[in-house]
Formats: sequence, structure tokens, C-alpha cells
Amino acid sequence: MQDFMLALTVGFFLDLLLGDPEWLYHPVRLIGKYISFMEKKLRQRGGNLRKSAVLLTASTVIFTMAAVALILFLLSLLGRWPCLIGMALLDWMGLAMTSMAREARGVQNALKRGLEAGRRQVARIVGRDTANLSAEEVVKAAVETVAENTTDGVISPMVYALIGGPVLLWGFKAASTLDSMVGYLDEKYRDIGWSSARLDDVLNFVPARLTAGLMILAAYILRLDGKNAARIVRRDHANHKSPNCAWSEAAAAGALHIQLGGTHDYFGKPVYKPTIGDDDRPADSADIGKTVRLLFGSAGLMLFLLAVLTLIFR
Repeated sequence: MQDFMLALTVGFFLDLLLGDPEWLYHPVRLIGKYISFMEKKLRQRGGNLRKSAVLLTASTVIFTMAAVALILFLLSLLGRWPCLIGMALLDWMGLAMTSMAREARGVQNALKRGLEAGRRQVARIVGRDTANLSAEEVVKAAVETVAENTTDGVISPMVYALIGGPVLLWGFKAASTLDSMVGYLDEKYRDIGWSSARLDDVLNFVPARLTAGLMILAAYILRLDGKNAARIVRRDHANHKSPNCAWSEAAAAGALHIQLGGTHDYFGKPVYKPTIGDDDRPADSADIGKTVRLLFGSAGLMLFLLAVLTLIFR
């Protein structure tokens, strides 16, 4: 566990300093290519797509974990330090803290240039249709995405990196990539993506609830409304089709005194979502920056918590 924590700490600060450099071919792209290839082959094969879904999910996660394990095994033949360096680099690439913050701030800056620029920029990070969003809806879309990704882009990877090192972290990343590519409820993906969506729900179940607690604490530290964040989490944590997403979104909505959720268009069709939070005031672009601060605050608290646990159970 100590080596896992050391590698995670180095990876955390590499992400904090560098994010995901554009020149680096990210491993998630390889996972995405495999998912696209397998989905196409399974659809061509025909038969029961719900059974094929299990093959798609299992093979993607197992192959990803096996590849990472092989890399680390080969590095371990060179000694402990080459293996630790490899673990740290893999942990770094498995975190999406700084890249998410950059994308969100990009939306904030784009809105200064105009609504169309904001719509185009937020389309990079959300799944909903953005062509008809108002400026406030652009802000809310960015806030929701940052809040949700605090769980599956930062806190969950950190949890699994401590438990099982880069192998388990990248098993989680494979499941998360599957969910983002095929884990939808529409007619096209409902059968081929059901197992990927369920696995992602299971893996994020505990981290989502942990993230809500961290965001509440971060809100107190950052002089946002931690008390209201806790109240909204208690009240609205189930206001989502996902069993996990509303926890962090509720914490952010409460801390900022804005309302998230509601009906939005996805792939040209309106999708109703319950509201999260109280409509105390209109959301504005400054709320994006505040949510980014919650992201970094929660991540820092998580690193501290994991370090304490490592010292206790060493």
C-alpha cells in the first residue's frame, strides 16, 4: 500500500502541474478504439446483444488490466524504482483533474466572447445538445460536468489506485470509458451497453458518496456554503437516473445556491431529469470557477485522507 500511495502522490502532482499534454497519446484513446472495434464486430455478428454486452464489458476491462499488469511486471524486472516510476506515470494518466479544470475554465472564458463561443466550448465536455442553450444553461452544464467528473475522473481513480495500484485504477478507467461510449438508455445502446452502465454504477457507488462528503468539507474551507451543500445532498442525492451522479451535483448546487438538472435535449430528444438544488439565484460564469475550486479542494482532501489511511494501515 505504501508504494501505491507514493506512486499516487507523484501522479497526483504530475496531473496538478501538467494535466494531459496534447502531445501525449492518452491510453484512454486506445481503450476507446478497442471498444469501437468490438462493438462493431459484435453488432455484425448479431444474436443477443445483451449477452454480447457482457463480452464487450469483460474483455475491455480484463485486457486493460492485463496490459497494465504486464507493463508493471516488465518494469519490476528492472528494479523497484523503475516500477514505481511506471506506476506514478500510469496514475498520472489515470487522473483527469487539471484537464477537466482547463476545459471548464475554457467554457468560462468562451462565454466572455459570446454565447455561441460558450456553446461550442461546452459541447466538448457534455453529452447534451448545446445549440440552443442559454448562457445560464451553458454555465449549469459546465458545473454539472465538473461536479460529476469530480467523482469518476478524480476521486474514484484515487480510491482504486490506493487499493490496487495502476492495475485497478485502469480497470476502473476502462469501465468508465465503456460507460461514456455505450452506457446509454436510448434504443441504439440500451442492449449493447447495459452491463457497462451497471458496472460503472457499482464501481462509483462508494466514491460518489465519499465525493459528496469531501465537497461539503471543501465548501466550508473555501468559504462557500457547506451547510447548504450538506442539506441539498441529504434532500436531492436521489434526483437522478444514475444512483451516483446526484451526490456530487447536489453538493455543488447547494454550495453555490443554484439549481441544476431539469429537461435537456440529448441526440435531438428531450430527456427529463429531476432538479437538484434550490433556484435561489441565476447561475453565472463565476460559478464555473467556484466549482473548479471545489474539484481541487475535494481532490486535495482525498489525497490527505488516503495518506492518513496509509499511515494507519501500513
